[in-house]
Amino acid sequence: MTSDTDQTWLARAIELAVANVADGGGPFGAVIVRAGTLVAEGQNRVTRDLDPTAHAEVQAIRAAGRVVGDFSLAGCTLYASCEPCPLCVSASLWARLDRVVFAADRDDAARGGFDDRAFYELLTQDRATWPTVVERGVPGADVVSSAPFDAWLADLERTRY
Repeated sequence: MTSDTDQTWLARAIELAVANVADGGGPFGAVIVRAGTLVAEGQNRVTRDLDPTAHAEVQAIRAAGRVVGDFSLAGCTLYASCEPCPLCVSASLWARLDRVVFAADRDDAARGGFDDRAFYELLTQDRATWPTVVERGVPGADVVSSAPFDAWLADLERTRY
């Protein structure tokens, strides 16, 4: 169920998306809000920055982390002009957002020529059928694959996730 507050912030995300199209970018915008206050905004910058991860939601998450001074955005809501793709859903989970609220859905994105729906479907298939090979490699005999995690666990000053 969408509240008046949700509608206000969704409208802002849509406004950012439409403005981004006018500036030559993709049709995606996002805002992050905490306690009714705007924390950060993002627009799709994939083609402008030649960065396939520069989705509007990721841009907003990156900016919000800088604003709040933490990688955890607990207590925040992400409003997106479109249903977040698997990359953006994952980023939202890593950011520990409380909620994600979106306007258009993956079918609207597919109609616009975007792969969101196809990627959701791909993730349900056996990895062996994916167009990109994703496999575990075996390091050389003198390399211990768990070394980074051993170092992490040994560091008593590490920042806890």
